[in-house]
Amino acid sequence: MTETLVRDEVTVLGRTFEYKWLVATIYVGAVFLDILDITIVNVALPQLGKQLNSDAVEWVVVGYTLALAASIPLAGWWSDKVGTKKAFLVSLALFTLGSLACGFANSMGMLIAFRVFQGVGGGMLTPVGLSMLYRAFPPAERIRVAVVITVPTLLAPALGPILGGLLVTHVGWRWIFWVNFPICTVVFIAAVAVLREHRESSAGRFDLPGFILSGGGLALSLYALSEGPRSGWTATPTLLAGTIGVLMLIAFVYTELRVEHPMLDLRLLKNRGFRSANIVMNVSMASFFGLLFVLPLYLQNYRGISAQASGLITFPQALGVMITSQIAGRIYRRVGPRKLITVGFGAAAVVILAFVTIGPNTSFWEIRGLMFARGLSMGLAFTPIQAVAYSSISPSDMGRASSIFSTLRQVSISVGVAVMSTLLAAFTNLVGKPVDPERALHGYRVSILVSTVLLVIATSCAWWMVKDEDAAATLGK
Repeated sequence: MTETLVRDEVTVLGRTFEYKWLVATIYVGAVFLDILDITIVNVALPQLGKQLNSDAVEWVVVGYTLALAASIPLAGWWSDKVGTKKAFLVSLALFTLGSLACGFANSMGMLIAFRVFQGVGGGMLTPVGLSMLYRAFPPAERIRVAVVITVPTLLAPALGPILGGLLVTHVGWRWIFWVNFPICTVVFIAAVAVLREHRESSAGRFDLPGFILSGGGLALSLYALSEGPRSGWTATPTLLAGTIGVLMLIAFVYTELRVEHPMLDLRLLKNRGFRSANIVMNVSMASFFGLLFVLPLYLQNYRGISAQASGLITFPQALGVMITSQIAGRIYRRVGPRKLITVGFGAAAVVILAFVTIGPNTSFWEIRGLMFARGLSMGLAFTPIQAVAYSSISPSDMGRASSIFSTLRQVSISVGVAVMSTLLAAFTNLVGKPVDPERALHGYRVSILVSTVLLVIATSCAWWMVKDEDAAATLGK
């Protein structure tokens, strides 16, 4: 079976390629744009508010996030039922058409509606693509898949502010959405020509209660997490949304563990490798994206530089990740995932701790160096943790596993950003807009310290919970 997969070749335009690498290329192209879209839009928010004459500009981000939350859990069941190729194409089409429509919006209400439409496609794109990608590679080669996944996951957020700044400055905000259209169209045509259909006969009936409880619970919970730092955690809308959201999620877990064909098969978390990888990954993602939220605010609001300049300062992190993710892939079998993950996250915690010393005169080159070092450290860990997560997941469970993995990752990112927002709000009048420079600086330092603590927790979990034997299939054992 493995030999068949490894030597599976496809002829495209007169040239022969291995099918699995064509799938990987299509995945990277689509998911890179999906993730890029989140950070590229943030840069344009001030201009969007002015040109569309609206104070509700934050809903451009919140609406997209809520659509992601509602659609991600659906992706696994839906792709198993209708087929991964069809699900991928529909998701990509929704994302592409949503992007195009956003660029033509002439009111804030229209833009928010189109962002929700875009988010439904974007939410399903990643988990469907993940299941498709991992099925194309045999277990012994899943470390190579993990290297592929690292590129869009960590490079896109770094490029977003730079590209967004260029587009907003030189051609206008509409192009931050239109830039997706030509690239997505090429990816769509390639997917139609290359991808093969895969359905699971065990998909079962549509779990309507699970869909309502998961979509509603996640959407309300993420809304509360995003609104809490702005309006206050005791504000009625925040409390109401958070309480109902948590209750719905509790009911969701209770329901999913008792139905034959759940929307999210939480029983997969009984798999020790999958469970431990998810715990470690999500704690680390809260730290990773939490700092990515704090540092640009420090650079832009405290140091007074542009979003584009801020992006150029933080970009070296992506270069570091790309270097060590390749190294981790090469030494993975010899060293084992446990040591790589522990050393990577442990080193990253030390680097982040150094950020606590930032002040009003800290050299931008010093920050670039620290970001590069952080990228080197995180890249060493991110690649093997992805491989461990999917090491012992069967092809039939790949769709549901990808939905769980993507859902938890989205939640962890939102939690990380919410924690940092709350800490900053405690020291500033508005997030990132200081009342007193010294007080604001203290807020940034406390937030960075919390990011360090989260990564120390992830390091400890990696050492005690991740077992090399759980990843035996990827180690060639």
